Amino acid sequence: MADVHIKNANIFDGTGAATRPGEIVVRGNRIRTVAGPGANLEAPGCEVIDAQGATLMPGMVEGHAHPTFIGARANTDMGDIPVEEHLLATLRNAELLLDHGFTSLYSAASAKLRLDVVVRNEIAAGREKGPRLRAASPEITVTAGLGDESTQHQSRSSFGMVADGPDAIRHAARYCIREGVDNLKINISGDDFVGAKGGQTVMSEAEVRAAVEVAHDFDRKIACHARAGRSVKRALTCGVDVIYHCEQADDEALDMLEAAKDRIFVGPAIGLIWNTIHEAQEFGITPEVVENLGMQRVLDMSAKTYNELRRRGVRVVIGGDYGFAWTPQGTNARDLEHFVNLYGYSPAEALACATSVGGSMMFPAGDLGVVREGALADLLLVDGDPTRDVRIMQDRAKLLMIMKDGAFHKHPRVAGRARGAVAAE
Repeated sequence: MADVHIKNANIFDGTGAATRPGEIVVRGNRIRTVAGPGANLEAPGCEVIDAQGATLMPGMVEGHAHPTFIGARANTDMGDIPVEEHLLATLRNAELLLDHGFTSLYSAASAKLRLDVVVRNEIAAGREKGPRLRAASPEITVTAGLGDESTQHQSRSSFGMVADGPDAIRHAARYCIREGVDNLKINISGDDFVGAKGGQTVMSEAEVRAAVEVAHDFDRKIACHARAGRSVKRALTCGVDVIYHCEQADDEALDMLEAAKDRIFVGPAIGLIWNTIHEAQEFGITPEVVENLGMQRVLDMSAKTYNELRRRGVRVVIGGDYGFAWTPQGTNARDLEHFVNLYGYSPAEALACATSVGGSMMFPAGDLGVVREGALADLLLVDGDPTRDVRIMQDRAKLLMIMKDGAFHKHPRVAGRARGAVAAE
Protein backbone atom coordinates (compact mmCIF):
# COMPACT_ATOMS: atom_id res chain seq x y z
CA MET A 1 0.00 0.00 0.00
CA ALA A 2 1.44 3.34 -1.06
CA ASP A 3 0.38 6.99 -1.08
CA VAL A 4 -0.46 7.97 -4.66
CA HIS A 5 -1.31 11.20 -6.49
CA ILE A 6 -3.15 10.59 -9.80
CA LYS A 7 -3.41 13.69 -11.96
CA ASN A 8 -4.70 14.62 -15.44
CA ALA A 9 -7.49 12.02 -15.29
CA ASN A 10 -11.06 12.03 -16.53
CA ILE A 11 -12.99 10.88 -13.47
CA PHE A 12 -16.10 8.71 -13.55
CA ASP A 13 -17.23 8.80 -9.93
CA GLY A 14 -19.50 5.73 -10.06
CA THR A 15 -22.81 7.57 -9.61
CA GLY A 16 -23.75 7.68 -13.30
CA ALA A 17 -22.78 11.35 -13.68
CA ALA A 18 -20.68 12.44 -16.65
CA THR A 19 -16.91 12.18 -16.45
CA ARG A 20 -15.01 15.29 -15.46
CA PRO A 21 -11.34 16.24 -15.48
CA GLY A 22 -9.64 16.01 -12.14
CA GLU A 23 -7.06 14.51 -9.85
CA ILE A 24 -7.07 12.51 -6.63
CA VAL A 25 -4.78 11.67 -3.73
CA VAL A 26 -4.85 8.22 -2.13
CA ARG A 27 -3.44 7.86 1.38
CA GLY A 28 -3.34 4.34 2.75
CA ASN A 29 -6.48 2.52 1.61
CA ARG A 30 -8.70 5.61 1.27
CA ILE A 31 -9.19 8.41 -1.22
CA ARG A 32 -8.04 11.45 0.72
CA THR A 33 -8.68 14.23 -1.83
CA VAL A 34 -10.64 14.68 -5.06
CA ALA A 35 -10.14 17.94 -6.95
CA GLY A 36 -10.94 19.50 -10.30
CA PRO A 37 -8.47 20.64 -12.95
CA GLY A 38 -6.10 23.41 -12.02
CA ALA A 39 -6.24 22.61 -8.31
CA ASN A 40 -2.46 22.09 -8.26
CA LEU A 41 -2.72 19.67 -5.38
CA GLU A 42 0.24 19.37 -3.09
CA ALA A 43 0.76 15.72 -2.12
CA PRO A 44 4.15 15.35 -0.45
CA GLY A 45 5.48 11.83 -0.25
CA CYS A 46 3.15 10.50 -2.93
CA GLU A 47 4.00 8.58 -6.05
CA VAL A 48 2.75 10.69 -8.94
CA ILE A 49 0.87 9.08 -11.82
CA ASP A 50 0.07 11.17 -14.88
CA ALA A 51 -3.12 9.62 -16.29
CA GLN A 52 -2.74 11.56 -19.55
CA GLY A 53 -6.51 11.76 -19.99
CA ALA A 54 -7.34 8.14 -19.18
CA THR A 55 -10.57 7.44 -17.29
CA LEU A 56 -10.24 6.98 -13.54
CA MET A 57 -13.18 5.04 -12.11
CA PRO A 58 -14.08 2.75 -9.22
CA GLY A 59 -13.24 -0.91 -9.40
CA MET A 60 -16.14 -3.04 -10.60
CA VAL A 61 -18.34 -5.19 -8.36
CA GLU A 62 -19.55 -8.57 -9.64
CA GLY A 63 -22.97 -8.73 -8.00
CA HIS A 64 -23.84 -12.32 -8.93
CA ALA A 65 -20.44 -13.94 -8.61
CA HIS A 66 -19.65 -17.65 -8.59
CA PRO A 67 -15.88 -17.90 -8.20
CA THR A 68 -16.28 -21.62 -7.39
CA PHE A 69 -17.89 -22.32 -10.79
CA ILE A 70 -15.11 -23.91 -12.81
CA GLY A 71 -16.31 -24.14 -16.42
CA ALA A 72 -18.93 -26.82 -15.81
CA ARG A 73 -20.98 -28.28 -18.64
CA ALA A 74 -23.36 -29.92 -16.18
CA ASN A 75 -24.30 -28.98 -12.63
CA THR A 76 -22.89 -32.29 -11.39
CA ASP A 77 -19.41 -31.34 -12.66
CA MET A 78 -19.14 -29.12 -9.60
CA GLY A 79 -19.93 -32.00 -7.30
CA ASP A 80 -17.62 -34.43 -9.07
CA ILE A 81 -14.45 -32.34 -8.78
CA PRO A 82 -12.55 -33.13 -5.54
CA VAL A 83 -12.43 -30.32 -3.01
CA GLU A 84 -8.65 -29.91 -3.24
CA GLU A 85 -8.65 -29.28 -6.99
CA HIS A 86 -11.80 -27.20 -6.60
CA LEU A 87 -10.11 -24.88 -4.10
CA LEU A 88 -7.15 -24.28 -6.41
CA ALA A 89 -9.44 -23.58 -9.36
CA THR A 90 -11.42 -21.10 -7.24
CA LEU A 91 -8.26 -19.24 -6.24
CA ARG A 92 -7.30 -18.98 -9.92
CA ASN A 93 -10.77 -17.65 -10.77
CA ALA A 94 -10.54 -15.02 -8.04
CA GLU A 95 -7.25 -13.68 -9.35
CA LEU A 96 -8.55 -13.78 -12.93
CA LEU A 97 -11.54 -11.64 -11.98
CA LEU A 98 -9.28 -9.09 -10.31
CA ASP A 99 -7.15 -9.07 -13.48
CA HIS A 100 -10.32 -8.03 -15.34
CA GLY A 101 -11.09 -5.09 -13.06
CA PHE A 102 -13.47 -6.72 -10.57
CA THR A 103 -12.18 -5.55 -7.21
CA SER A 104 -15.22 -6.94 -5.31
CA LEU A 105 -17.34 -10.08 -5.60
CA TYR A 106 -20.74 -10.60 -3.99
CA SER A 107 -21.00 -14.36 -4.14
CA ALA A 108 -24.34 -15.78 -5.20
CA ALA A 109 -23.43 -19.30 -4.02
CA SER A 110 -20.42 -21.47 -3.35
CA ALA A 111 -20.40 -24.85 -5.09
CA LYS A 112 -19.11 -26.44 -1.88
CA LEU A 113 -19.47 -25.17 1.66
CA ARG A 114 -16.36 -23.30 2.86
CA LEU A 115 -14.74 -22.83 -0.56
CA ASP A 116 -15.83 -19.18 -0.66
CA VAL A 117 -14.99 -18.82 3.02
CA VAL A 118 -11.44 -20.15 2.68
CA VAL A 119 -10.74 -18.07 -0.43
CA ARG A 120 -12.13 -14.94 1.25
CA ASN A 121 -9.91 -15.49 4.26
CA GLU A 122 -6.78 -16.14 2.20
CA ILE A 123 -7.31 -13.00 0.14
CA ALA A 124 -8.09 -10.87 3.19
CA ALA A 125 -4.90 -12.11 4.87
CA GLY A 126 -2.84 -11.14 1.81
CA ARG A 127 -1.69 -14.69 1.12
CA GLU A 128 -3.55 -14.91 -2.20
CA LYS A 129 -4.51 -12.38 -4.86
CA GLY A 130 -8.13 -11.64 -5.51
CA PRO A 131 -11.03 -9.22 -5.03
CA ARG A 132 -12.89 -8.42 -1.86
CA LEU A 133 -15.28 -11.33 -1.42
CA ARG A 134 -18.54 -11.75 0.43
CA ALA A 135 -18.58 -15.52 0.88
CA ALA A 136 -21.79 -17.44 0.24
CA SER A 137 -23.34 -20.72 1.25
CA PRO A 138 -24.19 -23.38 -1.29
CA GLU A 139 -27.65 -22.97 -2.82
CA ILE A 140 -30.06 -24.21 -0.15
CA THR A 141 -32.80 -25.96 -2.05
CA VAL A 142 -35.62 -28.46 -1.59
CA THR A 143 -35.96 -32.00 -2.89
CA ALA A 144 -36.54 -31.79 -6.67
CA GLY A 145 -35.50 -28.10 -6.70
CA LEU A 146 -32.61 -26.44 -8.52
CA GLY A 147 -29.41 -27.98 -7.16
CA ASP A 148 -30.87 -31.38 -6.24
CA GLU A 149 -29.19 -33.72 -8.72
CA SER A 150 -29.89 -37.00 -6.90
CA THR A 151 -32.34 -39.71 -7.93
CA GLN A 152 -33.68 -42.71 -6.05
CA HIS A 153 -30.96 -44.99 -7.37
CA GLN A 154 -28.04 -42.55 -7.38
CA SER A 155 -26.81 -39.76 -5.11
CA ARG A 156 -25.14 -36.85 -6.97
CA SER A 157 -23.88 -33.46 -5.82
CA SER A 158 -23.75 -30.11 -7.57
CA PHE A 159 -23.94 -26.67 -5.94
CA GLY A 160 -27.05 -27.46 -3.90
CA MET A 161 -27.69 -28.28 -0.24
CA VAL A 162 -31.03 -30.07 0.04
CA ALA A 163 -33.28 -29.36 3.03
CA ASP A 164 -37.04 -29.87 3.36
CA GLY A 165 -39.31 -28.12 5.82
CA PRO A 166 -38.69 -25.06 7.99
CA ASP A 167 -36.72 -26.92 10.66
CA ALA A 168 -34.35 -28.50 8.14
CA ILE A 169 -33.94 -25.14 6.38
CA ARG A 170 -33.08 -23.50 9.71
CA HIS A 171 -30.50 -26.17 10.44
CA ALA A 172 -28.91 -25.81 6.98
CA ALA A 173 -28.76 -22.02 7.31
CA ARG A 174 -27.24 -22.15 10.79
CA TYR A 175 -24.78 -24.82 9.67
CA CYS A 176 -23.52 -22.55 6.86
CA ILE A 177 -23.31 -19.55 9.18
CA ARG A 178 -21.33 -21.58 11.69
CA GLU A 179 -18.83 -22.32 8.90
CA GLY A 180 -18.30 -18.62 8.24
CA VAL A 181 -20.45 -17.47 5.29
CA ASP A 182 -21.46 -13.84 4.82
CA ASN A 183 -24.43 -14.57 2.54
CA LEU A 184 -27.05 -17.30 2.45
CA LYS A 185 -28.58 -18.38 -0.86
CA ILE A 186 -31.95 -20.12 -1.27
CA ASN A 187 -33.62 -21.40 -4.43
CA ILE A 188 -37.29 -20.45 -4.27
CA SER A 189 -38.10 -21.21 -7.90
CA GLY A 190 -36.89 -23.84 -10.30
CA ASP A 191 -34.90 -23.31 -13.49
CA ASP A 192 -35.56 -24.30 -17.07
CA PHE A 193 -32.36 -26.38 -17.22
CA VAL A 194 -33.61 -28.81 -14.54
CA GLY A 195 -36.72 -30.74 -13.51
CA ALA A 196 -38.40 -27.96 -11.54
CA LYS A 197 -38.92 -25.23 -14.15
CA GLY A 198 -38.31 -21.52 -13.87
CA GLY A 199 -42.02 -20.77 -13.70
CA GLN A 200 -42.52 -23.03 -10.69
CA THR A 201 -42.28 -21.82 -7.08
CA VAL A 202 -41.03 -24.86 -5.16
CA MET A 203 -39.90 -23.54 -1.75
CA SER A 204 -42.77 -22.87 0.62
CA GLU A 205 -43.37 -19.58 2.35
CA ALA A 206 -42.64 -21.19 5.72
CA GLU A 207 -39.30 -22.46 4.42
CA VAL A 208 -38.35 -19.07 3.00
CA ARG A 209 -39.32 -17.33 6.24
CA ALA A 210 -37.19 -19.77 8.23
CA ALA A 211 -34.10 -19.05 6.11
CA VAL A 212 -34.60 -15.28 6.23
CA GLU A 213 -35.15 -15.35 9.99
CA VAL A 214 -31.90 -17.22 10.59
CA ALA A 215 -29.92 -14.95 8.23
CA HIS A 216 -31.14 -11.77 9.89
CA ASP A 217 -30.82 -13.17 13.42
CA PHE A 218 -27.12 -13.66 12.68
CA ASP A 219 -26.75 -10.31 10.84
CA ARG A 220 -26.17 -12.03 7.51
CA LYS A 221 -27.61 -11.20 4.08
CA ILE A 222 -29.78 -13.62 2.16
CA ALA A 223 -30.16 -13.91 -1.61
CA CYS A 224 -32.49 -16.05 -3.65
CA HIS A 225 -33.00 -17.61 -7.06
CA ALA A 226 -36.46 -16.49 -8.16
CA ARG A 227 -37.53 -16.66 -11.80
CA ALA A 228 -41.29 -17.13 -11.29
CA GLY A 229 -43.40 -14.10 -10.47
CA ARG A 230 -44.86 -15.93 -7.48
CA SER A 231 -41.37 -16.67 -6.17
CA VAL A 232 -40.38 -13.00 -6.47
CA LYS A 233 -43.42 -12.02 -4.41
CA ARG A 234 -42.65 -14.73 -1.87
CA ALA A 235 -39.09 -13.44 -1.52
CA LEU A 236 -40.31 -9.87 -0.98
CA THR A 237 -43.02 -10.87 1.49
CA CYS A 238 -40.50 -12.83 3.56
CA GLY A 239 -37.76 -10.17 3.56
CA VAL A 240 -35.07 -11.56 1.22
CA ASP A 241 -32.32 -8.98 0.62
CA VAL A 242 -31.10 -9.83 -2.92
CA ILE A 243 -33.38 -11.31 -5.58
CA TYR A 244 -31.81 -12.80 -8.69
CA HIS A 245 -33.46 -13.25 -12.12
CA CYS A 246 -37.06 -11.94 -11.62
CA GLU A 247 -37.83 -12.10 -15.34
CA GLN A 248 -41.36 -13.46 -14.85
CA ALA A 249 -42.36 -10.68 -12.46
CA ASP A 250 -45.97 -9.66 -13.07
CA ASP A 251 -47.44 -6.21 -12.41
CA GLU A 252 -48.01 -7.00 -8.73
CA ALA A 253 -44.42 -8.21 -8.33
CA LEU A 254 -43.10 -5.11 -10.09
CA ASP A 255 -45.09 -2.89 -7.75
CA MET A 256 -43.72 -4.81 -4.75
CA LEU A 257 -40.16 -4.53 -6.05
CA GLU A 258 -40.56 -0.78 -6.49
CA ALA A 259 -42.02 -0.42 -2.98
CA ALA A 260 -38.97 -2.22 -1.56
CA LYS A 261 -36.38 -0.49 -3.77
CA ASP A 262 -34.56 1.16 -0.87
CA ARG A 263 -34.14 -2.22 0.88
CA ILE A 264 -33.44 -4.76 -1.87
CA PHE A 265 -31.10 -5.37 -4.78
CA VAL A 266 -31.93 -7.39 -7.89
CA GLY A 267 -29.79 -8.95 -10.60
CA PRO A 268 -30.91 -10.40 -13.94
CA ALA A 269 -27.98 -12.79 -14.53
CA ILE A 270 -28.42 -12.10 -18.22
CA GLY A 271 -25.06 -13.50 -19.34
CA LEU A 272 -26.11 -17.14 -19.03
CA ILE A 273 -29.37 -16.57 -20.89
CA TRP A 274 -27.69 -14.69 -23.76
CA ASN A 275 -24.81 -17.12 -24.12
CA THR A 276 -27.11 -20.15 -23.99
CA ILE A 277 -28.97 -18.79 -26.99
CA HIS A 278 -26.01 -17.50 -29.00
CA GLU A 279 -22.76 -19.19 -27.90
CA ALA A 280 -23.41 -22.65 -26.47
CA GLN A 281 -23.82 -24.81 -29.57
CA GLU A 282 -20.35 -26.36 -29.28
CA PHE A 283 -21.39 -27.61 -25.84
CA GLY A 284 -24.42 -29.47 -27.19
CA ILE A 285 -26.97 -26.70 -26.73
CA THR A 286 -28.22 -26.63 -30.29
CA PRO A 287 -30.87 -24.24 -31.65
CA GLU A 288 -33.37 -27.04 -31.13
CA VAL A 289 -32.39 -27.36 -27.47
CA VAL A 290 -32.61 -23.59 -27.06
CA GLU A 291 -36.10 -23.64 -28.55
CA ASN A 292 -37.22 -26.52 -26.34
CA LEU A 293 -35.90 -24.71 -23.26
CA GLY A 294 -37.77 -21.54 -24.23
CA MET A 295 -34.65 -19.44 -23.83
CA GLN A 296 -35.67 -16.70 -26.28
CA ARG A 297 -38.88 -16.23 -24.32
CA VAL A 298 -36.84 -15.97 -21.10
CA LEU A 299 -34.58 -13.36 -22.73
CA ASP A 300 -37.56 -11.36 -23.96
CA MET A 301 -39.19 -11.45 -20.51
CA SER A 302 -35.94 -10.37 -18.90
CA ALA A 303 -35.64 -7.39 -21.25
CA LYS A 304 -39.22 -6.32 -20.56
CA THR A 305 -38.86 -6.70 -16.78
CA TYR A 306 -35.54 -4.87 -16.44
CA ASN A 307 -36.51 -2.01 -18.70
CA GLU A 308 -39.38 -1.52 -16.27
CA LEU A 309 -37.23 -1.92 -13.15
CA ARG A 310 -34.77 0.65 -14.54
CA ARG A 311 -37.65 3.06 -15.11
CA ARG A 312 -38.87 2.52 -11.53
CA GLY A 313 -35.46 3.13 -9.97
CA VAL A 314 -34.92 -0.34 -8.52
CA ARG A 315 -31.24 -1.04 -7.75
CA VAL A 316 -29.85 -3.56 -10.24
CA VAL A 317 -26.41 -5.21 -10.17
CA ILE A 318 -24.42 -6.81 -12.95
CA GLY A 319 -23.34 -10.45 -12.84
CA GLY A 320 -24.56 -13.09 -15.24
CA ASP A 321 -23.94 -16.59 -13.80
CA TYR A 322 -20.42 -16.63 -15.24
CA GLY A 323 -18.43 -19.79 -14.65
CA PHE A 324 -20.19 -22.33 -16.84
CA ALA A 325 -18.45 -23.68 -19.94
CA TRP A 326 -20.24 -21.20 -22.21
CA THR A 327 -20.01 -18.28 -19.73
CA PRO A 328 -16.28 -18.35 -18.91
CA GLN A 329 -14.90 -16.51 -15.91
CA GLY A 330 -13.24 -13.25 -16.89
CA THR A 331 -15.90 -12.32 -19.46
CA ASN A 332 -18.18 -10.87 -16.77
CA ALA A 333 -17.96 -7.27 -18.02
CA ARG A 334 -20.07 -8.32 -21.01
CA ASP A 335 -23.03 -7.67 -18.73
CA LEU A 336 -22.46 -3.94 -19.20
CA GLU A 337 -23.10 -4.26 -22.92
CA HIS A 338 -26.25 -6.31 -22.26
CA PHE A 339 -27.56 -3.66 -19.87
CA VAL A 340 -27.16 -1.03 -22.60
CA ASN A 341 -28.46 -3.08 -25.54
CA LEU A 342 -31.25 -5.02 -23.82
CA TYR A 343 -32.35 -3.01 -20.79
CA GLY A 344 -32.09 0.58 -22.00
CA TYR A 345 -29.39 1.79 -19.63
CA SER A 346 -27.01 4.46 -20.81
CA PRO A 347 -23.33 3.45 -20.62
CA ALA A 348 -22.86 5.63 -17.53
CA GLU A 349 -25.94 4.11 -15.86
CA ALA A 350 -24.70 0.59 -16.60
CA LEU A 351 -21.31 1.46 -15.12
CA ALA A 352 -23.06 2.77 -12.01
CA CYS A 353 -24.74 -0.64 -11.64
CA ALA A 354 -21.25 -2.17 -11.73
CA THR A 355 -19.73 0.29 -9.26
CA SER A 356 -21.77 2.33 -6.78
CA VAL A 357 -24.83 0.05 -6.81
CA GLY A 358 -22.73 -3.06 -6.34
CA GLY A 359 -20.63 -1.25 -3.77
CA SER A 360 -23.72 -0.45 -1.70
CA MET A 361 -24.71 -4.12 -1.82
CA MET A 362 -21.25 -5.12 -0.58
CA PHE A 363 -21.03 -2.42 2.10
CA PRO A 364 -24.20 -0.48 2.99
CA ALA A 365 -22.08 2.40 4.35
CA GLY A 366 -21.66 3.56 0.75
CA ASP A 367 -17.86 3.91 0.81
CA LEU A 368 -17.19 1.37 -1.96
CA GLY A 369 -17.69 1.72 -5.70
CA VAL A 370 -17.34 5.49 -5.78
CA VAL A 371 -14.61 8.08 -6.33
CA ARG A 372 -15.09 10.53 -3.51
CA GLU A 373 -13.20 11.73 -0.48
CA GLY A 374 -13.15 9.11 2.25
CA ALA A 375 -14.10 6.20 0.00
CA LEU A 376 -12.11 3.00 -0.18
CA ALA A 377 -9.39 3.16 -2.82
CA ASP A 378 -10.56 0.45 -5.22
CA LEU A 379 -9.75 2.11 -8.55
CA LEU A 380 -9.24 1.46 -12.24
CA LEU A 381 -7.44 3.59 -14.84
CA VAL A 382 -8.97 2.85 -18.25
CA ASP A 383 -7.50 3.62 -21.66
CA GLY A 384 -10.54 5.23 -23.26
CA ASP A 385 -13.96 6.41 -22.13
CA PRO A 386 -16.29 3.59 -21.08
CA THR A 387 -19.12 6.10 -20.52
CA ARG A 388 -19.21 6.31 -24.32
CA ASP A 389 -18.57 2.65 -25.08
CA VAL A 390 -18.88 0.08 -22.28
CA ARG A 391 -17.30 -2.59 -24.48
CA ILE A 392 -13.92 -1.12 -23.51
CA MET A 393 -14.33 -2.84 -20.13
CA GLN A 394 -14.20 -6.24 -21.81
CA ASP A 395 -10.64 -5.61 -22.98
CA ARG A 396 -8.22 -6.48 -20.21
CA ALA A 397 -5.44 -4.59 -22.01
CA LYS A 398 -7.42 -1.35 -21.62
CA LEU A 399 -7.09 -1.56 -17.84
CA LEU A 400 -3.95 0.48 -17.30
CA MET A 401 -4.16 0.35 -13.53
CA ILE A 402 -5.96 -1.89 -11.04
CA MET A 403 -5.87 -0.80 -7.40
CA LYS A 404 -7.59 -2.62 -4.53
CA ASP A 405 -7.64 -1.23 -1.00
CA GLY A 406 -4.97 1.32 -1.89
CA ALA A 407 -2.51 -1.28 -3.24
CA PHE A 408 -1.59 -1.83 -6.87
CA HIS A 409 -2.63 -5.13 -8.40
CA LYS A 410 -1.57 -3.74 -11.78
CA HIS A 411 0.70 -0.72 -11.85
CA PRO A 412 0.37 1.69 -14.81
CA ARG A 413 4.10 1.33 -15.50
CA VAL A 414 3.40 -2.15 -16.88
CA ALA A 415 0.23 -1.27 -18.75
CA GLY A 416 1.68 -1.07 -22.25
CA ARG A 417 1.33 2.72 -22.71
CA ALA A 418 3.87 5.11 -21.26
CA ARG A 419 1.95 6.74 -18.46
CA GLY A 420 4.81 8.57 -16.79
CA ALA A 421 4.45 6.83 -13.46
CA VAL A 422 7.31 8.25 -11.47
CA ALA A 423 8.10 8.60 -7.80
CA ALA A 424 7.41 11.99 -6.31
CA GLU A 425 9.74 13.85 -4.05
